[in-house]
Amino acid sequence: MAIGNPITLTNNVASKSISVTATADQTLFTVTGGYRINQLAVFRNGVRLADGADFTARDGSSVTLLSPANLGDTLEFQVFDDFRVADAIVSAEASQTIQGDLTVTGTLTGAAIGIQSTGTVVGAAKTLNFIGAGNTFAMDGDTVNISIAGGGGGGGGLGTAINYEDATTSPFSYIDRYVQVNENLLLDATNAGVSTSIIVSVAPNIEINSGVAVTVGAGKTMIIDVLDIGAL
Repeated sequence: MAIGNPITLTNNVASKSISVTATADQTLFTVTGGYRINQLAVFRNGVRLADGADFTARDGSSVTLLSPANLGDTLEFQVFDDFRVADAIVSAEASQTIQGDLTVTGTLTGAAIGIQSTGTVVGAAKTLNFIGAGNTFAMDGDTVNISIAGGGGGGGGLGTAINYEDATTSPFSYIDRYVQVNENLLLDATNAGVSTSIIVSVAPNIEINSGVAVTVGAGKTMIIDVLDIGAL
């Protein structure tokens, strides 16, 4: 059984070797890049020298031989240090910040995406799965635009849901009576479901601005003012 603290090995140790050729009677040598005191090995013509008996190294930059070197002697300095990467990711850290772009090749395991509804976090998910005809998403630069078929919830699934005070959905929804279309719109399989889907105009009065085109894709059926709210 070991007495005291047993020695353990670590993979976080790096070393570098620097070789120089001595001049006649040279005793003072400068170690390029410096060294950590007591973390330096010195070899003369392949023979390791003893610290304090053959050389001294106490300032982190120079080594002094106690016996002068001969012309052409090879002095090798082996510098030991911890292997460190500035601002490296720490595996056990609770929170870390990475500035700049992060590129991951392969599978990113354990990550989650925060899901928000009107700015309020409703949960986190590792996978976004779009199910049902017409539920699609499209990339717009760094933004993912999500299209959910069928309109808002509540009131038969048309319009915008009206919630109770506790934010749960009531049986009612509201529909704007008047809306404007202010940019070109192509209603096809990319944003209006499968090729044979029916497109319903929820608002009873829709004004298409001058110069704007609304195109119904091939195989689509367009229903205008299906609720006829103005006649109620």
